Amino acid sequence: MKKVQLSSVKEIAGKVYIISLDYRPDFIPGQVIELTEDLALPPRIYSICSAPGNKTMEILFDIKEEGRLTKKMSGMKAGETIFAGDPMGNFICPKDEKAWWIASGTGIAPFASMFFSGNIYNKVIIHGGRKLESFYFQKEFEPVLNENYIRCCTREKSEKVYNGRLTAWLKEQESLPLDYKYYLCGSSEMVVQTRDILVSKGIEFDSVIAEIYF
Repeated sequence: MKKVQLSSVKEIAGKVYIISLDYRPDFIPGQVIELTEDLALPPRIYSICSAPGNKTMEILFDIKEEGRLTKKMSGMKAGETIFAGDPMGNFICPKDEKAWWIASGTGIAPFASMFFSGNIYNKVIIHGGRKLESFYFQKEFEPVLNENYIRCCTREKSEKVYNGRLTAWLKEQESLPLDYKYYLCGSSEMVVQTRDILVSKGIEFDSVIAEIYF
């Protein structure tokens, strides 16, 4: 692992942060890296939410009560250092593929990386969150994707936002495109429930690709 410097730490919503690292390895949008504050401690895995070629690499995370590293990172300042591994993983969506990207919470991170790399054609984003502030990157997504950007909120209401879980929104759809791939990123509960809904609506099991957040 390499020691890298933090360029910035920003709280973008309640207990949700983006850190920017002065770290520019080659990677494919959708990949993850390992981070740790101490090489004697086991690293944690985080999805990259920025595009390749940026001056900094950005990581989106929320503070976990039981999480050692998220609490540490949220309190760090620009100029401090952390250890980062090489990018890895196969949660990758080709630019020419028709796909639905389905995420809960900070599970939107790999899709943001794909979006910011120009992977925007024939793509639909369905993002579930508890509050209206939970729709990270909506200012970038909405004007580009328009009706192909669906937000599902459980605790607050807004005119352009579905009131309920993303699984409820999916259940209400009369049909889903069978020639699309379906990428899921979020908690194990969301991934399992969403996969079951998709398969019940005729989507082939092999057309569902999942990345689980722990």
